[in-house]
Amino acid sequence: MAKQVKLYGWAFSPFVSRALLCLEEAGVEYELIPMSRKAGDHRRPEHLARNPFGQVPVLEDGDLTLFESRAIGRHVLRKHKPELLGEGNLEQAAMVDVWLEVEAHQHHPVAFAIVVECVFAPLLGRARNQAAVDENVAKLKKVLEVYEARLSQSKYLAGDSISLADLSHFTVMHYFMATEYAAVVEALPHVKAWWEELAARPAARKVAAFMPLGFGPSMEEQQ
Repeated sequence: MAKQVKLYGWAFSPFVSRALLCLEEAGVEYELIPMSRKAGDHRRPEHLARNPFGQVPVLEDGDLTLFESRAIGRHVLRKHKPELLGEGNLEQAAMVDVWLEVEAHQHHPVAFAIVVECVFAPLLGRARNQAAVDENVAKLKKVLEVYEARLSQSKYLAGDSISLADLSHFTVMHYFMATEYAAVVEALPHVKAWWEELAARPAARKVAAFMPLGFGPSMEEQQ
């Protein structure tokens, strides 16, 4: 029997893999429907019917179709593992929301800009914009100093238990830590410990296998 939950996209995308991580953490049986960016699968009518913006990932959960990786993650966890959203505790849930917003608006833009230039630019056949890298590394250092202060007071971003606020960082950080700027994290002891624990989680290690750190055939096929 076909699995009811389907995820569409190319798995090396940090957005698709963010959704994959939530599915894995929640223990959901799902089918990954591979797509090719290079072939323009995301611009085909059948995919635009799933996401009119022509982006990935898209989740089909029975009759429900969702796009946007963070929304997919919240849905999966709300349905299958609500404790990772802090549900049942208003204060905890509020802190999860705060740090999810921090990830989306403070951390992701600068960390992903570095990843785009250092990891994906060669794959897209263009030279690295070093000025953009330098600018965003300086910004990321300041963001992570805030994280260091927070993580010196609590084990995880939203409190003493792991949550989606932590997990949502994994996929972009996975690529960032493969760049020569990983020392930015390693220089901050609480951030470094937090990252190492996050990366060691079984679900994270499984998803990391979808996210090659080189430019071999597996990545080329998914472009």
